[in-house]
Amino acid sequence: MGNRVLPLILVALLAIIHAQLWFGRGSVPAVASMTDQLNAQNQRNQQAQLVNNQLAAEVRDLKEGLEMVEEKARSELGMVKANEIYVQIAK
Repeated sequence: MGNRVLPLILVALLAIIHAQLWFGRGSVPAVASMTDQLNAQNQRNQQAQLVNNQLAAEVRDLKEGLEMVEEKARSELGMVKANEIYVQIAK
């Protein structure tokens, strides 16, 4: 009887450890899912970093020169200089 109890206990412990590996909090599928989420978040972060870099360059241009301000005013607000005539061609 004593010779059969120890192997049963070891098999039960092995089954518990194996179940944790496949179904527990740090299981293989959970880690794979988190890795996919991490890769997707890293990709979103890279895209956001590109947008931030473009905005930073635009802010730097706005601080340094008036040409950018004039260009923005003309294109976005339709402003014209003094003694200028604004002509819009409709197609």
